[in-house]
Amino acid sequence: MIKIGAFDLEKRAAIVAAISEKPIETAGSAKLLGADILEIRFDLLGITDTHNAIKLVNEIRSATNLPCIATNRAQFQGGKWPGTEEDRIALLVGIVELVDAVDIELQAGKEVLEKVVKSAKIAGKTVIISSHDFITTPAIGQMQKTLDACFEAGADIAKLAVMPGSMQDVLNLLQVTRDAKAPVCTISMGDKGKHTRIVAPCYGSVLTYGSAGNAVAPGQLRVDELKKALEMLL
Repeated sequence: MIKIGAFDLEKRAAIVAAISEKPIETAGSAKLLGADILEIRFDLLGITDTHNAIKLVNEIRSATNLPCIATNRAQFQGGKWPGTEEDRIALLVGIVELVDAVDIELQAGKEVLEKVVKSAKIAGKTVIISSHDFITTPAIGQMQKTLDACFEAGADIAKLAVMPGSMQDVLNLLQVTRDAKAPVCTISMGDKGKHTRIVAPCYGSVLTYGSAGNAVAPGQLRVDELKKALEMLL
């Protein structure tokens, strides 16, 4: 059984709202729009110390009572963390007991992955290991290898986001999603892949990300749009 907080991902895919601005207000809006889980993007919120991160998580939990994913995305994976890698990871580890899941990049490297995964596992939290390609969609075999590498590094959920150059790229990602042997979250970004945020759960993606404010990724839809579409399909 795979869960994030109390949300059982084996029952249906979860709609995750990315919180990247005006966090308390946006989190409240996300709940009203129908989000199941909140992703707190510390790198986009400008929070760089553990004390303020803890304060924010507690405030968001009190305001919404929704499960939370902690993400502090590195610049090399499309994020905006301004500080050192050491401080970035220290923030994640410092708040892991307060959240329900943590997202760490596959490309962060073995030492970082081991530290974050170990901390999350000790705290009984779900681990999302993610990989983003903002330029291309790799071949099917390479995408499968990336997902495998995430699981080998300790992921409970492997997240793969890619940029399609054609509709065949989109179909290839959906095939990889369908063939996955463990829980995955897959996203084809941009206009060509926008519909995967709705249809990927039909092929087995356990998470789909939406916005309650400004979109944080190319092609991201609003939470309520995702909710309506998924209710028709699933």
